[in-house]
Amino acid sequence: MPSGISSFFGLNTALRGLQASQVALDVTAHNIANADTAGYTRQAVELEQVVGLKVSAGARAGNGGALLGGGVDVTAYRRIRDAFADLQYRTQTSISSEADTTAQTLANVELVLNEPGDKGIATLLSRLWDAWQQVANQPEDTATKGALVVNAIALADGIRSLQAQLTAVKDNAAQELAAYTTAGGDILSNAAEIARLNAEIKRATAAGQQPNALLDQRDRLIDRLAELGHVTITELPNNSIQIAFGNVNPPLLVDDTTAWAPTPPDTSLYPTPAPGGIIGALQALSETGGTIDQYLTDLDAFVNQLVTDVNAAYGGDFFDPAGTTAATIAVDAAIAADPSTVMTTAVAGSPPGANDIALAVAALRGGAADRQYAGLILRIGSEARDANRRQDAATAVLESAKARRDSVSGVSIDEEMANMIRFQRAYQASARTLSTLDDMLDTLINRTGRVGL
Repeated sequence: MPSGISSFFGLNTALRGLQASQVALDVTAHNIANADTAGYTRQAVELEQVVGLKVSAGARAGNGGALLGGGVDVTAYRRIRDAFADLQYRTQTSISSEADTTAQTLANVELVLNEPGDKGIATLLSRLWDAWQQVANQPEDTATKGALVVNAIALADGIRSLQAQLTAVKDNAAQELAAYTTAGGDILSNAAEIARLNAEIKRATAAGQQPNALLDQRDRLIDRLAELGHVTITELPNNSIQIAFGNVNPPLLVDDTTAWAPTPPDTSLYPTPAPGGIIGALQALSETGGTIDQYLTDLDAFVNQLVTDVNAAYGGDFFDPAGTTAATIAVDAAIAADPSTVMTTAVAGSPPGANDIALAVAALRGGAADRQYAGLILRIGSEARDANRRQDAATAVLESAKARRDSVSGVSIDEEMANMIRFQRAYQASARTLSTLDDMLDTLINRTGRVGL
């Protein structure tokens, strides 16, 4: 044996291999145990050969020296993570969440419209024109006039109800937005938790530890923030991070170990234009001049057109002239109290059965008011279909981004089982080497010099 090499050197080399294989098996078991754990990032053992011994002479032919390997060491427990895959996934999460929220809210708008339907405004409006035509056919019949007034009141009630329901959809979006953005909401509570994790991660990293579980917890919180709005991550020393929300800087949502703590009513973190995600969708739906506000404005314009046209054709106040918005439309109080007062002719001294007013109002069917309401329905339907299309497209892209990220960070049972067999074989080989070296040393120590050996 070359000088300078211990007889026990091989035992230590085999032991290192044994220990490295055992650690690799432990990590494999950890991966398998967390195969279904949401947000878990699979881990791998990083191995590095050990340069164990420098032999100055006698290790090679010609009595030359050598640098003798000493086995293997575990250098790290690495999280298998792709930063670009994370970026793609979080960007698509924001886009998909925004599309989902918009599509769901517009679906609620379509439900309250109830078009086409027996109780929709289009049906109630058609019944009003039919009732005026019946009055034109029977201008002196009190029952026909009563049916006209009933239909007019039903239309006014339906419009007010629609206005109230659309306002409720808008208010619900505003309340949901407030729930996310207030001090106790998801955004700031997640930010505070990330700042706390940053502090723990920094301490662990500075101490030479690998806080993989803490990093996984932080990544899950960042994924949740990405649903709420676009996030921009900046790496800092010792595995800490900064987070900008909605591409706004300043303020930073998270700055190292400090989370943004606004003084109410400071909302500078939630900018206009919107930051995307759920927050962006709710802003666009609920803000003044936003999507639902525009629907309410169009509904008011339809009501104003209806009241103006009917009263002009009627030659008086069939609808209350003060009720020119969807929230205030009403049949004139005198007519509602006594339907027999409905006028059918504007010609003084006309003979019984004159119906020029009734014919004029009935002729409004298909006119400006009908077209305005049809335009509102068409707009809502088109925007709802477009939102559904964008939702489907965003979902498909998000699933693709998720599959790519999972292919890198997710646990594959088949791959882990193959690794388990590989590490098991390596463990067995190191154990066999260890026992063989032990037998050799036993022979060397206990039997050298005995006769017959």
